[in-house]
Amino acid sequence: MSLPIFIEECPELTGISAVQVFSAYQHLPWAMLLDTCNNQLSDGRYDIIVHSPIAKLVVKSKKLVESAIHDWTSLLETESDTVDQCPFERLEQIHSKFKLMVSATDSSPLPFLCGALGYFNYDLNVQLDGIQDNNAEQYSSPDLAVGIYDQSLIFDNRTNKVYRCYIDAKRAEQLKRPNLGEHRNSDASNSEKFRQLSHWLANQTESEYRKKLQKIDNYLHSGDCYQINFAQRFEASYQGSEWQAYRLLRNVNKAPFSSFIRLENSCILSVSPERFLQVKTGMVETKPIKGTRKRAQNSEDDKKLSEELLNSEKDRAENLMIVDLLRNDLSKHCEPHSVVVPALFKLESYPAVHHMVSTILGKLKATSSPIQLLKGAFPGGSITGAPKHRAMQIIQELEPDKRSIYCGSIGYIGIRDDMDTSICIRTVLAENNRLYCWAGGGIVLDSDIDSEYQESLDKVAKILPVLEQTMHIDDLPQDSIMKATVTVKSQHEVDKPTA
Repeated sequence: MSLPIFIEECPELTGISAVQVFSAYQHLPWAMLLDTCNNQLSDGRYDIIVHSPIAKLVVKSKKLVESAIHDWTSLLETESDTVDQCPFERLEQIHSKFKLMVSATDSSPLPFLCGALGYFNYDLNVQLDGIQDNNAEQYSSPDLAVGIYDQSLIFDNRTNKVYRCYIDAKRAEQLKRPNLGEHRNSDASNSEKFRQLSHWLANQTESEYRKKLQKIDNYLHSGDCYQINFAQRFEASYQGSEWQAYRLLRNVNKAPFSSFIRLENSCILSVSPERFLQVKTGMVETKPIKGTRKRAQNSEDDKKLSEELLNSEKDRAENLMIVDLLRNDLSKHCEPHSVVVPALFKLESYPAVHHMVSTILGKLKATSSPIQLLKGAFPGGSITGAPKHRAMQIIQELEPDKRSIYCGSIGYIGIRDDMDTSICIRTVLAENNRLYCWAGGGIVLDSDIDSEYQESLDKVAKILPVLEQTMHIDDLPQDSIMKATVTVKSQHEVDKPTA
């Protein structure tokens, strides 16, 4: 007999935002927040909070480790060895078993309810696509961390109602503590205030970056690829509350696919504007971003920049290449002739940049699943290039450091086979008192090296300066954050001896 999912409204949380409520849980390992920032560009209606999973899947150094709490160990039972199994296939097995054990009503419009939620690092392409990587491990955080959650808090930004979804009433009651009401006016937690301790360092000089772009241009001219996404990494030291740092970033960026994830030894702070894959009642949607212009303070100049982006033949061609790639990725798991492009080259504007965004839709095959779709399209084509496999090989050759969560994905696969995932751009990894943030862009034949280098900085113009200001300012008013500038040097420049 399957277990029912209970959905109850929480009137005691009326008027309290998901961010305020999550402040009560943010210190817990495996506490996760999916935060739309009430941004309407991507139907930012629902925010989701989970913590205390009943099972965990972790991939580190290509090895899969899984665990479950006592009452749910049967989820992991299998006759075969799972250590070297494809993590997506193993997740499919566990999630399918969870669905058989739980009964979900289809009458509620709420997303997720219960199921799998977590992240997938870009570097999983070593296992999925056979990309050669002999570099040593650089980060403490796993390449995959997904929890199976038997309960959630869902915030409806349209109705301002909050819902608690759960399976076990006794366990749900135990996990309600601490008292959420006391966090109504809480800014974050009582932990040590976040402070960045050093300026940002790039992992390559501007000269080195330009040389890499020239190599990419040679690959493009030789016919290896049509487009290659290339990125640089920025690093700084910090102390204090990662949750406070996230709140600074989300308040400035207000990105529709923001999220905060805390594990035992690392945190992910994402303010991504980009959807990867959504599945809702069997319909698939992906919204690749390709084409970027910085924002201007003057409204007239800002409008000119947005019009320049929309009329740019280079950016339209770059966007179209990725649309074609993703149409192909979706078609493998969608019904024949169901994949369509209802919106091409649309403008979406964020605090730091204007983006060109397209929308691709399809109908999922009855013989496929959201997890199989995710595996087949991962990592997203908008952050690799085309053709995807060769582009990833060149990225592996030219980028000096692993990408980790950058260009990976965060999201959920719910009990009713609903799914929503992001592309992890505008994302910070915090671990071992170090911050890591990446930025890059798609390079095509007519890319301008000067413009591409500057674009990589524009994309983090509302991330690096916001955090770096904490080196100098105790209280951060919004107007000062918006006007901040950032100091970025490469490690080579810092280590260079002075005369």
